[in-house]
Amino acid sequence: MTEQSPAAQSGSGPGGSSSDGATPNPGPRPGAPSPAALARKVAPRPTPAVAPRVERGSDPSKWGRVDESGAVFVRTADGERQVGSWQAGAPEEGLAHFGLRFDDLAAEVALLETRLDSHPQDARKTRASAETLAAQIPAAAAVGDLDSLAARVAAVIERSGEVEAAARQRKDEQRAAAIARKEALAAEAEEIGASSTQWKSAGDRLREILEEWKTIRGIDRKTDDALWKRFSKAREAFNRRRGSHFAELDRTRASVKRVKEELVERAEALSASTEWNDTATAFRRLMDEWKAAGRAPRDADDALWKRFKAAQDTFFDARHAASAERDAEFESNAQAKEALLAEYEGRIDPAADLGAARSALRSLQSRWEEIGKVPRERMGQLEGRIRALEKRVADAADTEWRRTDPEAKARAGQFWDRVRDFEEQAAKAEAAGRSNEAEGARAQASQWREWAEAAERAVDTR
Repeated sequence: MTEQSPAAQSGSGPGGSSSDGATPNPGPRPGAPSPAALARKVAPRPTPAVAPRVERGSDPSKWGRVDESGAVFVRTADGERQVGSWQAGAPEEGLAHFGLRFDDLAAEVALLETRLDSHPQDARKTRASAETLAAQIPAAAAVGDLDSLAARVAAVIERSGEVEAAARQRKDEQRAAAIARKEALAAEAEEIGASSTQWKSAGDRLREILEEWKTIRGIDRKTDDALWKRFSKAREAFNRRRGSHFAELDRTRASVKRVKEELVERAEALSASTEWNDTATAFRRLMDEWKAAGRAPRDADDALWKRFKAAQDTFFDARHAASAERDAEFESNAQAKEALLAEYEGRIDPAADLGAARSALRSLQSRWEEIGKVPRERMGQLEGRIRALEKRVADAADTEWRRTDPEAKARAGQFWDRVRDFEEQAAKAEAAGRSNEAEGARAQASQWREWAEAAERAVDTR
């Protein structure tokens, strides 16, 4: 028998045959390969005498048969029905052909089952596809367990409702969460826009909110637009306030720049002064004014500060140098006074010769004043030594006065002369600005006054 194609032989009805001259029923037409057909490989037949080996997902021989006339039947719970005919080869090949049709249907069912689990949000579309497939299965030209396949499709249809409801609930929950989050972000932005003055950190936070905002999905257009308007309005309010702040700051800093320029000019005018104490006080006041002035524009502020600091440094460096020179002079004076004390301490002996002791003391005092100031830390020790000599002479003179009554009045007068001498020295030193020298002279005048008063009392009470 000559081999013919399935298109010519597989379409005759039950009991039909091509030998009776009737036109054969059209058999299954080959079309685009189905996914199931592509997934299975049919071994090529090297010769017409060798039957092909077909790999398939089900065994059609359990569910169908091919009778002597080539009619192909499938068995279901409702009985046996013809699904086509096969005239082009062995019955096994016909069953394999219609088994592949079943495998295609099974692959579609499996795809629907998978899609229902992997894409629950598309449950309605999946159900519609399953209902269409369920309507095709009872009349499908395929050989396999069609009852089981129909049951699987029915399960997909039934379960799709639950999946759709769960997906809708999840979507509603996600939408509510997305709305709540955007509402929170909008509220935070509104607070920033209304009151924040931390311009850098607040601006950074608004940018972070915007980036997070872009990632939030699943909100209906109307609600999302309303929330966006809130956020946008808050951001614009913040930008306006920040712009106004920095505009005012620019105006203020321009004013501060003028103030600091005037302070720099005053500082530079003082930098060459040698009035150390008064000028140092003036520089401290200028610094207080500088701090109170505020900030000028950064570049101008830095340049003005360099000029101000340079003027300060010029003055204080000069004062330091003068102070070092003065300290050296004072140290030399201290050494001179120590040498003077060493010279006179052995010569002033009022017990041996009161007159010579007085004369030597006056010489010492005169030379002492001519030498000048000494370092503050050495003043007490040196002054103490000369005061001790003066007290020795004064004590001896007091004793002498008490012993020589006729001259007591005259001696008292001499004490008052010394008081006047020292007071005049104090006045002259004060007028010359030598306050320490004036203080020392007043101390001596006070001491001589006590002695004069004591001498007068001694005369009066003798």
